[in-house]
Amino acid sequence: MGRILVGIGGGIAAYKVCTLISQWVQRGHQVRGILTPAAERFITPLTISTLSRQPAYTERDFWQPTGRPLHIELGTWAEVILVAPLTADLLAKVAQGHADDLLTNTLLASSAPVLVAPAMNPTMWQQPAVQHNYAQLNQWPRFHAVGVRSGLLACDAVGAGRMAEPAEIDPWVESLLLTGGQRDLAGYKILVTAGGTREHLDPVRFLGNPATGAMGLALAQAAKHRGAQVTLIHASVALPLPACDQVVAVTSGPEMYQAVLAAFPTHNWCFMAAAVGDVQPSTYHPHKLPKAALPACLPLEPVPDILQALGARKQPHQLLVGFAAQTGDLEAPAWEKLKHKRLDAIVANPVDEPGAGFASPTNRGLWLDRQGQRREFPLLPKLALAHRILDAARALYEDSSSSDSAASG
Repeated sequence: MGRILVGIGGGIAAYKVCTLISQWVQRGHQVRGILTPAAERFITPLTISTLSRQPAYTERDFWQPTGRPLHIELGTWAEVILVAPLTADLLAKVAQGHADDLLTNTLLASSAPVLVAPAMNPTMWQQPAVQHNYAQLNQWPRFHAVGVRSGLLACDAVGAGRMAEPAEIDPWVESLLLTGGQRDLAGYKILVTAGGTREHLDPVRFLGNPATGAMGLALAQAAKHRGAQVTLIHASVALPLPACDQVVAVTSGPEMYQAVLAAFPTHNWCFMAAAVGDVQPSTYHPHKLPKAALPACLPLEPVPDILQALGARKQPHQLLVGFAAQTGDLEAPAWEKLKHKRLDAIVANPVDEPGAGFASPTNRGLWLDRQGQRREFPLLPKLALAHRILDAARALYEDSSSSDSAASG
């Protein structure tokens, strides 16, 4: 479990931090909080210390005599620092390297990755000085930004300036704990598919599957957190979509086939995590069929095989990873699929085990690749498993690149 330091700025969005602290402590993380003087006008140190089961530090603590300077102690202790809400004033201080309070001193005294979640009035957010400071922050390797959201703010203004929700900030922090803030996939263009396709008989009936899209969405999220340029092509999903560079929504297997084949040539890696139907009704009826008109035997035809088509089109510089949702034996069918569809790697996961597969927050998997490597991933939260899969893909890609360089030399 990780050590998370939360620096709280003076904005009404400070209340959202309470949800995050509570979640992290329940998950087993250690959490400490620093409140700026302005933050104390919105939430109390008692609230933060109660939720975190740790002391909550304020400006008064900064000036108390201790054995070791408090900002050094906190900066060294933290594995990840979250600054939320990041107000215009706090942003200016951080961007200009000020150290005039406990929080800014701690940021300078730490080498931990920092995630910032800005929050301010839309007019303030759009000011050139604010945008300049924000751009400055984004140039530094230690700093990661979740960005602002648009909507109705507490000041009754409508526009960009809302702080991101806890559900968006939480996976960012988890990723930073897992990666140490590395952007090791910067420069990569990664294509991810997610969700379950629906092969419609008529406007209200379809053949489908229980996929929620959680594994594919976690892969897209993890790749984005590590600096990649991510395209997400998704069918039906039951979870919020992560922020990606391009998002394409489809419904059916044939629609996904067209979208994926169009996007594939411009990407380095492709993860086909979507649960695409194998068959579809032979005839689509544009109006709802009366119950009496439903066929007793439904004629079916194959859905275009996306992996087969990608395997035939894959270029030497590309990496193609398939997924196999299995019951019973995981390994033999996965090896067969890997070879038959000319994949670089495949991840097989058991959908018949508790805690794994469809609609579960956790999953386990078996990685097999064309070099004959076999890796077993234990039962993990899907975001953590996504990072393990990306690690394996990067190792395979680097090994392949090294082999190609040696061969050409």
